[in-house]
Amino acid sequence: MRKHGCDSEWIREALETYGSSLTRYAHSLVGDLDQARDIVQETFLALCNQDPQSVRGHLAEWLFRVCRNRAMDARRRKGRMYDLTEIPNETEGFESLPSKILEKKEAIEQVEKALEELPAHQQEVLLLKFQHDLSYKEIAKVTGLSVTNVGFLIHRGVAGLRRRLQSDALPLGSQVRRVK
Repeated sequence: MRKHGCDSEWIREALETYGSSLTRYAHSLVGDLDQARDIVQETFLALCNQDPQSVRGHLAEWLFRVCRNRAMDARRRKGRMYDLTEIPNETEGFESLPSKILEKKEAIEQVEKALEELPAHQQEVLLLKFQHDLSYKEIAKVTGLSVTNVGFLIHRGVAGLRRRLQSDALPLGSQVRRVK
């Protein structure tokens, strides 16, 4: 008996739509790009065994949840925790003006540095929201948190990033309090 449409068009469309985002997400969780690719492959193999009707309407959250679970299993097996901000540099390999690439890279590095200072659960929900464009409801299903908690973590995380980035942008003299 054939599995649920493993070679069907909807699997190919899902791979095209979510493959690179899932790889970046898995990489941010396990810290190893090859392992992340293996995790994504396992995720899509699991999708092949699903009835398309069982995931229709919530495919993104299903894929991210399975990917997250497999990445967490891999981390537990390895016994090591990785930084959530190890994101592949998307400017590599692009031909563009060197100064614009350098500016973008510096801005990304500032945000990554500020992100590293946030608690891990805030880092994860921010990455799912802003890098992978998931809704609060989808993030809640991926992480197992309530939608309210996701909203709170995103709010706190954005506020924390804003504070850190603003304090980094202040000139040295403005960081010193005046004494009367």
